[in-house]
Amino acid sequence: MTKKIQEYFEGIGRRKESVARVRIIKGEKADYIINDKKAEVFFPVKKFQKALFHPLIIAGLEKKLAISVKVNGGGLRGQSDAIKLGLSRALVKYDDGLHQILKDQDLLKRDARKKERKKPGLKKARRSAQWRKR
Repeated sequence: MTKKIQEYFEGIGRRKESVARVRIIKGEKADYIINDKKAEVFFPVKKFQKALFHPLIIAGLEKKLAISVKVNGGGLRGQSDAIKLGLSRALVKYDDGLHQILKDQDLLKRDARKKERKKPGLKKARRSAQWRKR
C-alpha cells in the first residue's frame, strides 16, 4: 500500500508554551483538522475559532483550502494564537502576495510574552508571603 504524497505548505507558530505545526494541503476540499479532530470540536469556544480563521478571512481563502494542524502544549488561548501565527506563515509560503496584507494586520508577529519564572523566597514570580504582625 503506497501513500499518495500531497503537496503542502507548512508554517510553525508558537505562543506561551504552545507549538503548532500548520499545513495547507493543496488540491483538497476545504477542511480544517486540528489534532485529528474537526476545528469546531477541538475549539468549542467561538472566540478561539474566530481567532484561528482570522488569517484565512483576511486573505479571502476561508472556504478554499484544506488545513491540517498538530498542536501541543499550553492552554486553549495559547494554542489558538500559535495556530493563527502558523497559519499566517503557511499562507505566505502558499502565496507570497499575501505577505503585506497579513503583515499590515500584525498576523506575522510572534507574541513573545511567557510566564515569568518563580523567584526563590517568594510564593510565585512576584507574590511574597503575607506579612504578619505577630
